[in-house]
Amino acid sequence: MKSYIASLFILILSTIGYKSSAQNLTEFQPKEVYTSTDLIILQIGKNSFQHISFLQTNDFGNVPCNGLVLRNNNDAVIFDTPTSDKSAAELIKWVEKNLHCKIKAIVPTHFHEDCLGGLNSFHRNNISSYGFYKTIGLAKENKAAVPKYSFKDSLVLKIGVEKVIVKYFGEGHTKDNVVAYFPNDKILFGGCLVKELGATKGYLGDANVGEWSNTIERIKKEYPMVKIILPGHGEPGNINLLDYTISLFKNQ
Repeated sequence: MKSYIASLFILILSTIGYKSSAQNLTEFQPKEVYTSTDLIILQIGKNSFQHISFLQTNDFGNVPCNGLVLRNNNDAVIFDTPTSDKSAAELIKWVEKNLHCKIKAIVPTHFHEDCLGGLNSFHRNNISSYGFYKTIGLAKENKAAVPKYSFKDSLVLKIGVEKVIVKYFGEGHTKDNVVAYFPNDKILFGGCLVKELGATKGYLGDANVGEWSNTIERIKKEYPMVKIILPGHGEPGNINLLDYTISLFKNQ
């Protein structure tokens, strides 16, 4: 586990110069604030926390999966659950005890297990869950946990006196993938729609590879001031992650 944390911060140093430029995220230096067997939490912005849990897969092994916790005053909103009810319960406890925040909402960014695998823990704690209407439909089809409230196109959630914007820009990793933008920290949670620098195309079983680059282009145009981008897997970076994802799927 500790070796994974170390690699999370030094992997970029061993790759090409183009990749290393993405580490100049902001003046804030990311730091580990919690670690256990099932869950890691890194603070990546003044009010932004990356949570990392793990999903055992047949094709890619034990995969680290990212989610995002945003806070303002005594409110928090979480994007993507940890991968199990156990790790989700651990995250809920940490947010309430260490950030002293009430979790106002959980938002899975698409229907795969690395986004809503721990959703039932949030429901057991009476935390409201929101999903894009396509996510709700696909979750039902796949007999997965289902968010309680749906939205079409976009959703604005209040966190304290700030807001976070959840929006659908088009197909890519899945038909239902949405992203979240928090203007207060200028952070974008791209989920599995956005790739870390140097990543492969990954799992494409539910993807629209022909439309993927166009979807990312629309996100880039919508949020030109973004400073930090957190992908669904791997290290955070800056707008170079959007450019890399565009190039990865261009002309498919």
